[in-house]
Amino acid sequence: MRKLAAGAKTGSKPAECIPGNCPAKNGKNEENNNQAATYISECPMRQGEAGEPKDYINPLNMMPQPNQRPQPDQPFSLPTDRAKSTIPKADGKDGETWEYPSPQMFWNAMIRKGWRWQEASLEPKDMMDIIRIHNANNEQAWREVLKWEALHYSECRCPKLRKFGGKATDYSPRASMRYWLGYDLPFDRHDWIVDRCGKDVRYVIDYYDGGPVNPQNSEFTLLDVRPAMDSFENIWDRMRVAYWRWKLEWFNIAPKPHKLAEPPQVSDAATSSS
Repeated sequence: MRKLAAGAKTGSKPAECIPGNCPAKNGKNEENNNQAATYISECPMRQGEAGEPKDYINPLNMMPQPNQRPQPDQPFSLPTDRAKSTIPKADGKDGETWEYPSPQMFWNAMIRKGWRWQEASLEPKDMMDIIRIHNANNEQAWREVLKWEALHYSECRCPKLRKFGGKATDYSPRASMRYWLGYDLPFDRHDWIVDRCGKDVRYVIDYYDGGPVNPQNSEFTLLDVRPAMDSFENIWDRMRVAYWRWKLEWFNIAPKPHKLAEPPQVSDAATSSS
């Protein structure tokens, strides 16, 4: 015991928690022990790292640590598999993309935000449909971001998503102005930080109800995606695109394609000598 206490004072690695038993408690019966062994431990203490507080929020996605454990009163089991997106992860390994939450993680997130399943007659299929719609919305949003990023293709050919966060009740000035003009408010808002080859660019995404879900691609949301007006470069991009849209709508004049920088060509001499 003295050695353990001394090690703690000198900053040695904390003892690794037993999977499924953090905080450490003795199981009251065999069923509890088996359930704890089935699901991934959410112990905040990890080998070689300091413990994270119980209410730790990941700054990359503004979400708590992944929770794959079923709720005590959950009416049915849900898959814990996570699908990979096509959205490159800025702080990940080369070629790494963001992962979508599993149906179980999505359920736990809704419970944490105050949703009560007893008030809705949900079935497992409904949760799978919700996940498909959620993932389709994010893929659609990323495609819209890439359209804006095409304006800077010569500067950065592979933008990546660094972090994001939801601001459902923090309406953007554009959404508020539309509401004053008689339009509906968006049902959700996200702010995405895109890594443009070393430069962070913030995008604002407003999600509007677009009617019935498209059975072909699970899309039903109308997205308003644009760079935030927090830099001169973003303001200039929005002014250019607004002007192009005005010319296309009123005069049917499409913008000229940008002349993109091409990779250097290998000379014939170098090719013949290889």
